[in-house]
Amino acid sequence: SVQAQRLCPGAVFLHGRHDRYAEVSARVLAIFGSFTPLVEPISLDEAFLDVRGARRLHGSAVAIAHAIRRRVADDEHLTCSVGVAPSKFVAKLASEAAKPRATPQGPRPGPGVRVVTAGEVQDFLRPLPAQALWGVGPKTLARLERLGVRTVGDLADLPVGSVTDALGVAVGRHLHRLAHGIDDRPVQPERDPKSFGHEETFPHDLRDRERLERELVRMADAVAARLRAHGLAGRTVTLKVRFGDFTTLTRSTTTAVATDSGRELARLAKGLLDGVDPAPGVRLLGVSVGNLAAEVVRQLRLDEVVDEASPGLDAVVDRIRGRFGEDAIGPAVIVGPDGLRRKRRGDQHWGPGEPDASGPPVPTPRG
Repeated sequence: SVQAQRLCPGAVFLHGRHDRYAEVSARVLAIFGSFTPLVEPISLDEAFLDVRGARRLHGSAVAIAHAIRRRVADDEHLTCSVGVAPSKFVAKLASEAAKPRATPQGPRPGPGVRVVTAGEVQDFLRPLPAQALWGVGPKTLARLERLGVRTVGDLADLPVGSVTDALGVAVGRHLHRLAHGIDDRPVQPERDPKSFGHEETFPHDLRDRERLERELVRMADAVAARLRAHGLAGRTVTLKVRFGDFTTLTRSTTTAVATDSGRELARLAKGLLDGVDPAPGVRLLGVSVGNLAAEVVRQLRLDEVVDEASPGLDAVVDRIRGRFGEDAIGPAVIVGPDGLRRKRRGDQHWGPGEPDASGPPVPTPRG
């Protein structure tokens, strides 16, 4: 976007509305869920669907794909592209082939639905560039090119030993299997989260440490609230800092016991920030929590309330927000002229959202 603005100074840039995207995404996922309970979201606008148990009710996988496109268009006034194939990997590539294409003359419509049957997988994959395979980035592609690999078919034709010698056993076998269209991973409707986090890209580089610490408090408060909503706590806190020149660094610390306290997460994140010089200008700041556990176990201090019948401070805060709204209470340091500035759902966070958000091979649609 920076380069685009340099090339076109008169361009108008619109701010993203992540909370709105999350709202629409939840409704689209609900449409998917009306066809099958086996829906695996992989981003705001992508998901895998296993429709093996839905064919008697809704028809073939191809019929379901077209029905989903009609429902999304009718209910949300949005277009979507669907790939139908025997595996998740091929279904993803098929959905890419179903999309419209940008041309100098304007967008060129795609087919909307692309079907790749079990007998067509090899013919579909072989002409594709090698970088179409999941896991082939610039470094891996450079190694493959030294072996003469340009397309998926080139990789499929190599002995698996040559690939593992160049890329390592795990990566080599994985890519060689994908090149043959082999992907036996099931659609997973629910997966245990590995981390929760928030990050924000600022419109201008920030150099003021006090401002950065306030942003950390906002993020830590939001991450902690989501941890508590899912009955989880974390031991490892990670700080992510990206400077204006796109140099990125991360710093982590691991505590002896897991926590779901926004105050504690903010304290740990601030400690990590103490080791970072913000003078070059911070473009992006993020806080995440990993090493998750299902329970919080900690040693009480003598100055803490020990009445077991009374709820903790964080529990009281959650109850107040549940009754009066998210902006009813929060850390004093993030109160500004316009009131409390809490992080919003869908506003550049990762990890699960709030609980209320939401024979031969059988084709797996991916929309």
